[in-house]
Amino acid sequence: MLKLIWLLAGALALVLVIAVGSFIFVKTHANGFSARGQPSAVEEFVARTARNIAIPEDAKNKQNPAPNSVEVLAEAKQHWADHCATCHANDGSGENTIGRQMYPPAPDMRKPRTQQMSDGELFYIIENGIRLSGMPAWGASTDKDAQDSWKLVHFIRHLPALSVNEIKEMEKMNPKSVADLDEERQKEEFLKGRSPVEPPKQHKHH
Repeated sequence: MLKLIWLLAGALALVLVIAVGSFIFVKTHANGFSARGQPSAVEEFVARTARNIAIPEDAKNKQNPAPNSVEVLAEAKQHWADHCATCHANDGSGENTIGRQMYPPAPDMRKPRTQQMSDGELFYIIENGIRLSGMPAWGASTDKDAQDSWKLVHFIRHLPALSVNEIKEMEKMNPKSVADLDEERQKEEFLKGRSPVEPPKQHKHH
């Protein structure tokens, strides 16, 4: 009887794999490898299930060793603004140019799907990334790196309560583009009473 149950379970799993594989093949064949569309419900389910299976049980049950203090949150906030906000936005919504253009799009980390994960799961994802998504592995090479990741976990918990003033403060910590730096330089020159230096004009070659 037990062998029959295992046989039926294996057959069901095989059918499921073939069905999902066929669906993804058809969708890919129809749309190519474009990242412009939204992932289907099936793709989201498969990706979420694969992620949950991939995280070891002992990793899920790890406790956060970093204290949840004002100082730790301030440090993690600066780290987030400088390293994570490029994809996830300062408020964790993922509502920015890069976050929306990813496939799948960066998740809204303020929502239950992220907030209901354990500290250990969040830490594991920060450290190891998620395959077939835009989430890289920030793998800790030192104890300090690991501590920084644990502090980020505290900040992720804080995202739903992030205030408008905190978001404005973080905007000053975000990485600056070449255009931003040039604009700041021109403002400084103007305030010093100097005319901003215009970039040399490009001559057209025929």
